[in-house]
Amino acid sequence: MTRFNTALSRISSLAPLVLRLAIGGLMTYHGFDKLRGGIDGVETMFTMMDIPAPALTAPLVTALEIIGGIALLAGIGTRLAAASLAGVLTGALLFVKTDLGIISSGPMPGAELDIALLAGLVALLLLGPGNVSADRAVGLEPALT
Repeated sequence: MTRFNTALSRISSLAPLVLRLAIGGLMTYHGFDKLRGGIDGVETMFTMMDIPAPALTAPLVTALEIIGGIALLAGIGTRLAAASLAGVLTGALLFVKTDLGIISSGPMPGAELDIALLAGLVALLLLGPGNVSADRAVGLEPALT
């Protein structure tokens, strides 16, 4: 077990990269999926869900998901992107998922994915982008040891 732990410790600095790629890819996909259906459809859905100011929040959430997701994928502005996307997910949890619970038996999924993504974003906010990132390459973030 010690060898296994030692081997993993040598590559632990890759953890932020794994989080960035997974979460960035998912958030980018969610944003483009909203575009594919049309912002008007997203606004209608937000209205039905009683999300405040749907004419403003629908395009804003879509843009944040796409831009923030791409930023995470590249590792540029990672902490700002993670904080912005954490805000989006917090809004989803408060305005959409509260009534559904953690695991939903209804047609809409519960909060489990949102909570997991939020936890990953908070981890990125605290850890930073990691060594394999544009932030690191241009000197915006220190190297992880």
